[in-house]
Amino acid sequence: MEKQELIKKVNSVLAEEFEVEESIITPDANIKQTLELDSLSLVDMVALIENEFGVKIPSADLVKVQTFAALYDYLAERA
Repeated sequence: MEKQELIKKVNSVLAEEFEVEESIITPDANIKQTLELDSLSLVDMVALIENEFGVKIPSADLVKVQTFAALYDYLAERA
């Protein structure tokens, strides 16, 4: 999957799941703040991403993935 396709799919899946406008999902935006995630919602987001993209995200890596750009890069490296 090309990176632009990956970005579109991530944005679409997250916007639909967390009921936000795709336009607020920008590369530099903080994931937790943008999607208004609490700790339980964060677990849901990780499970959704793992299922959608077939990638396992260990909790040790999760702390490194704070922005959407970091998430895109993380998935692009592992997809």
